[in-house]
Amino acid sequence: MAVGMSGPQATHAPVARPGAAPDGAAPDGAPGADTGPGGPLLDPDDLPDGLVIADETGRVICFNAAAARITAVPRAAALGRPLEHALPLEDLKGRRWWELTDPYGGLATRVGQPERNLLLPGGREVLVSARYVRESPTGPVRRLVISLRGTEARRRTERSHAELIATVAHELRSPLTSVKGFTATLLAKWERFTDDQKRLMLETVYADANRVTRLITELLDISRIDSGRLELRRQPVDLSAAVERHIQALTANGQAPDRFLVRTCQPLPAVWADPDKVDQVLGNLLENAVRHGEGTVTIEVAPAPAKSDEKGTAVTVSDEGTGIPEESMGRVFTRFWRGSKRGGTGLGLYIVKGIVEAHGGTITVGRGPGGGAEFRFILPVSTPAYMQ
Repeated sequence: MAVGMSGPQATHAPVARPGAAPDGAAPDGAPGADTGPGGPLLDPDDLPDGLVIADETGRVICFNAAAARITAVPRAAALGRPLEHALPLEDLKGRRWWELTDPYGGLATRVGQPERNLLLPGGREVLVSARYVRESPTGPVRRLVISLRGTEARRRTERSHAELIATVAHELRSPLTSVKGFTATLLAKWERFTDDQKRLMLETVYADANRVTRLITELLDISRIDSGRLELRRQPVDLSAAVERHIQALTANGQAPDRFLVRTCQPLPAVWADPDKVDQVLGNLLENAVRHGEGTVTIEVAPAPAKSDEKGTAVTVSDEGTGIPEESMGRVFTRFWRGSKRGGTGLGLYIVKGIVEAHGGTITVGRGPGGGAEFRFILPVSTPAYMQ
């Protein structure tokens, strides 16, 4: 990569493709729309990250707009100045970074510095990485190319992880306390309890152990969804039969059978999906409708058009409660969103969206005919890779 200069006072150095000679800055000194034999050259101001280049003497010859924004150092105040003055970085222990690393006088085999968190005067944090450009592997440094990034995105990720840990720790504490308390009581006073009392305590322990298992499963699902490693074991799935199984389970746990209304439009397209993941989606949506909604819960299973004019199956779950406020519609499928204060981790719908999209489907939320929340997901017709 060749870097051209129109002089020490240039606003930036146009970055050329290998083998192309830069034409220099625009006549007024502003970033130029330079072109070369093979097309336009790269304008440093077009880069999303901060770019700082120092020459062989350690003076700044390029300081793009992103660098000025990230560091809050005006471009004019940086160009032509020694690097340690234009960009006075310190590590987290307060040591001056350029004196510590000594890019021009240090090891001749060093090729750069990996990205790390450094501080500017006033405590402003920046992520800094550097590349030492040499004409020969052990020759002197001819250019020092520095990349700068803000820390906002990393901070948001760290806050999200911290919130996830805090949420899961809170949700785990209650069932684990119950399991520990009941088992300790049973072990210490087994003979004092009747069979019915023992059964009640053991059923409570079993239910809380299942709750812990669900939380761990949610964590694993989030990890796989975020990393794109969610595995699907596709096979033919009868969505209407899956809906019936979930309703039977809910009625067996005390829900009134007449609270559910199922509409199935036959014939349905053959859907190849992961049955366990589909059960997870249906279970979450139906549980949300029962827990947070009111009135009749309507489930409709019908053919629906999918992407690329391919047929698929749509499942719609709606209730007759107060619904989801319009201002919250865009956050329903984000982490930690809760529709009410009735507990839960707020991770279920985030996982549901990830599972549906992993199948190549879509999921939407809106207001149902009865005024409550309406969730609709569509699974496209597909087949396993070995049958394609």
